[in-house]
Amino acid sequence: MHDGVHNVVVVPDSFKGTLSARAIASAMRRGIERAASDSGALVQVNELPFADGGEGTLEAILDAWGTSPRECEATDSLGRPITSSYGISPDGKTGLIKAAQANGLDAVSDKPLRPRQATTRGVGEIVRKALDDGAEQILLTAGGSATTDGGTGMLRQLGMRFLDSEGAELPDGGGALSQLDRIDLTNLDPRAYKITWKIAADVTNPLTGPHGAAAVFGPQKGATPEDVEVLDEGLATLARAAEAAGGKPTEDIPGLGAAGGIAALLHAFFTVELEPGWQMVSEVLGATAIVGEADLVLTGEGRFDSQSIDGKVIYGVRQLTSADTPLVVLAGEVGVTPEDLERSGVTAAFTICRGPSSLKEIAPRTAEYVELAAYQVARIYFHPGLRRGFGTGAR
Repeated sequence: MHDGVHNVVVVPDSFKGTLSARAIASAMRRGIERAASDSGALVQVNELPFADGGEGTLEAILDAWGTSPRECEATDSLGRPITSSYGISPDGKTGLIKAAQANGLDAVSDKPLRPRQATTRGVGEIVRKALDDGAEQILLTAGGSATTDGGTGMLRQLGMRFLDSEGAELPDGGGALSQLDRIDLTNLDPRAYKITWKIAADVTNPLTGPHGAAAVFGPQKGATPEDVEVLDEGLATLARAAEAAGGKPTEDIPGLGAAGGIAALLHAFFTVELEPGWQMVSEVLGATAIVGEADLVLTGEGRFDSQSIDGKVIYGVRQLTSADTPLVVLAGEVGVTPEDLERSGVTAAFTICRGPSSLKEIAPRTAEYVELAAYQVARIYFHPGLRRGFGTGAR
């Protein structure tokens, strides 16, 4: 608290399929300001719509940048034409790409999955457009993919070639990679060497092996046990070919198994940084300084459960929040035990639902219920008789 003014920061994720993080943050702010008015308290509420590299990430960062999404023609993981969005920072130097717009599993849910043929070619088409726009750094969020091609489709769009023993170009997809003999860098776009890459990867799986991209994530992309074996061998072959072409080792690097190994070749040949999605968003938004100075922090998501405290938005917000600052979660559904709550470092968690209902059932009134829940939390926080027990947050 500074000069008697309470500094409250609201840092919510989107409520998936219901409201954006921006709309949730605004509802929280309204509830807090109403409670402050009722209590005669002075408050400053900072809205910081957040994301973890998945849904809402493009919107959250573009909102912080104050720029509009740009569009380009690309292809999905099955090769069908699509229109994708991407972002460029205000200074024109950073491109923001959500890979799942082109290689996402949800985008091909209308067709039988083809794990051996699925390609990241469309992601490369978006990357190339961002480079044409002048980007010197690429921020790539990698979750939710339908692909296991080690990023070969993406790099084809920048001029990298993948050849068999007779010098013929391999077809798209991870299923063909076991036939890879060598990687040809002759026609590689020189801009690929000059830019830096940041990849949002929320898993620590290596590229290959029993904990690798194919074995762990292949089945959810439609891969049978036989497909998994073929795809894993293909990624191992790709790793060996990359080293033979002068690249860095990739097989055992934690995180390179994310999104079907999309960052494998980037790591092998270029300047790449892998980091959790929430951390990437935090850096762009300058969240460390904003949240670190708060007297009270509210966050939230559609469902708060044990997965929320392992690398998702709420986990990230906890890392940003000072240990002596109350952190309260508002969610459509709360499915944590007291032990989970203690482990998470969250002060308290409340459902926004009114009575026995689910987030889906209350969807039309989500903003109203978020505002009311934030109002109730803030009334407790601002009550002079309860401030000491709740935590003063004073600096």
